[in-house]
Amino acid sequence: MAPDPTKQNTLCISYLLGDITDTFEAFTLSLLSSLMVSGPNSPFYKALIEPKIGTDFSSVVGYDGSTRHATFSVGLQGMAEQDFDTVKQIISQTIDDIITSGFEEERIEALLHKIEIQMKHQSTSFGLALASYIASCWNHDGDPVDLLKISENVSRFRQCLKDNPRYLQDKVQHYFKDNTHRLTLSMSPDEKYLVRQAEEEQQKLQQKIQSLTDGDHRDIYEKGLQLLEAQSTTQDASCLPALKVSDIQPTIQYTPVQMGSAGGVPVQYCEQPTNGMVYFRAMSNINSLPEDLKIYVPLFCSVITKLGCGEMDYRQQAQRMELKTGGMSVSPQILPDTSDLDLYEQGVLFTSSCLERNLPDMFQLWSDIFNSPHFDDEERLRVLVMMSAQELSNGISYSGHMYAMTRAARSLTPTADLQETFGGMDQVKFMKRIAETEDLTTVLRKLPRIKRHLFNPEYMRCAVNATPQKMTDVAAEMERFMGNIASNRKERKPVRPHIVERSLDPSGSVECRKLVSEPHFQPCQMKTYFQMPFPINFVSECVRTVPFTHEDYASLCILARMMTAKFLHGEIREKGGAYGGGARMGGGGLFSFYSYRDPNSTQTLTAFRNGVEWAKAGKFTQQDIDEAKLSIFSAVDAPVAPSDKALSRFLSGITDDLKQRHRERLFAVTEKDLIDVAGRYLGIGQRTCGVAILGPENESIKKDPSWVIK
Repeated sequence: MAPDPTKQNTLCISYLLGDITDTFEAFTLSLLSSLMVSGPNSPFYKALIEPKIGTDFSSVVGYDGSTRHATFSVGLQGMAEQDFDTVKQIISQTIDDIITSGFEEERIEALLHKIEIQMKHQSTSFGLALASYIASCWNHDGDPVDLLKISENVSRFRQCLKDNPRYLQDKVQHYFKDNTHRLTLSMSPDEKYLVRQAEEEQQKLQQKIQSLTDGDHRDIYEKGLQLLEAQSTTQDASCLPALKVSDIQPTIQYTPVQMGSAGGVPVQYCEQPTNGMVYFRAMSNINSLPEDLKIYVPLFCSVITKLGCGEMDYRQQAQRMELKTGGMSVSPQILPDTSDLDLYEQGVLFTSSCLERNLPDMFQLWSDIFNSPHFDDEERLRVLVMMSAQELSNGISYSGHMYAMTRAARSLTPTADLQETFGGMDQVKFMKRIAETEDLTTVLRKLPRIKRHLFNPEYMRCAVNATPQKMTDVAAEMERFMGNIASNRKERKPVRPHIVERSLDPSGSVECRKLVSEPHFQPCQMKTYFQMPFPINFVSECVRTVPFTHEDYASLCILARMMTAKFLHGEIREKGGAYGGGARMGGGGLFSFYSYRDPNSTQTLTAFRNGVEWAKAGKFTQQDIDEAKLSIFSAVDAPVAPSDKALSRFLSGITDDLKQRHRERLFAVTEKDLIDVAGRYLGIGQRTCGVAILGPENESIKKDPSWVIK
């Protein structure tokens, strides 16, 4: 998967730092680490990433306070072996440079602003995140309460800088320059690695087998039978404390929203206790974008906020974003319709947040990105492309099941086909090709063309979550922002002929979602095998079923959860030896089976089929159904942060009424419903299904003409 086969080496240097129970020192070192490696203004980014010696930082980078003595690591991946010494010299030189010149005051302010935002932003896992933040230190007898006094630590940090302007440089001198306790780790690939590993394993196995007596053989065989019996018996879970389905609230809490408009663009206002933060989102459809440019959309989204804009180059832009916002991003969105599988919305989502006092600055940054993004720095684009391609190829071994599910689904619905283009193996291969391209000027020239179609207020809608007291200011800033970007507004003809309009407002007054309909889409059966350089498989089978509002959707959700817990987990993980496996029902109407890091390939497809037969035969109890319902409700009723309230309504048009109806259907699912949907949708030959496997060379699949080998 590497863009350059000669550059697949990694070098990383780790330094041993102080004891994590010294909480203020640990806090300082963690800040220092961010200043050294985070973002395009950091010294190590400038010294290691920008010269393009490698593709990205090594997979472990920065401060790690999870052990008694903290460590700091820095290095490069995607580099040539002959550059090892150069990189060591660069790291050493960069440390010297930091000691000499220190850090700009504005960068330190940006970092402290980031901490302020982290303290104000309420995530649904806030408590859990705090608990894991204090766990390591507390385990080693540190004071957990000291760790939580973040504001005090910030004040003390500011005081230390005031008392000694060279405070941070002295720390770098002590922990990096004068510190001999360091480890240099280099990793180089070996084409015969897997073969050698298999040979060594085989030799070891033979030695062990040869030393076994007849009694040992019998013992192993009997233990194997005992294990199989243990795996096949149903455990008695009645001794465990459990919720009942009747404990679940029958109705949901409704979230009030107000619909308005700014400069002719529909805006959803949602008043929430956001703790002094403002959350902004805008969705813009890409219906007018020419087909040949579609595959470039994810790349465009990942670089558009990182190339510079207005009067600022990319470094100044990054600094300004850190100083004034909680982050700004653009991401591709493919949203299936809730009632028709051949209808979907395609677009990009703009997301950002800021402290209330920085609202005008945040919208000014968006205005600059809309009106005058920079598309002239080929070297900067190359750095971003290399990092992106490296990230995608690294991600396959971690998220292979997601890639397998995306590919298995591609021939079943128009939404899934586009998902494969934007985020599947097609995108991975495309980015590899771009990263291998010598001259990126043709790619650069495409970016302004894409921008014209994506940054068009004519096809936008916005959503803001903020406190009630701030909404008037937000509305005024929105008007100003829309006035600033009005020159980008232009009516353009959609590429696909069938466009269906949907409203965000239940009264139907604001028709602002323009969905693409593909009435002639023909789902087809497809089996794809991707040969990969790792010894495990990721297996998936997807079946086209029904959309979110269909009466059978709830039954399929419960069936997927129950089949996972009561059948597939036992077959695929406990007996099959995979890391994981199961089934899930997706909002796009696809019922997906999957396995994760699986030693088997086609046997797992048999396990999927057996799971369907198990469900059709009704080999489950009422308790199994109730457990599956509780499990589904734990996801349905998962807390939603103030920043994300009413988001599904804004994006997919899923109103509280639709959620309540889905909830009632989940409660009503019976044993008969589950047996019925298993037979009607998942039985052999009932519906169109797709299959995909990512895995090592497979002789039996190679000989089978029904598979497409990639």
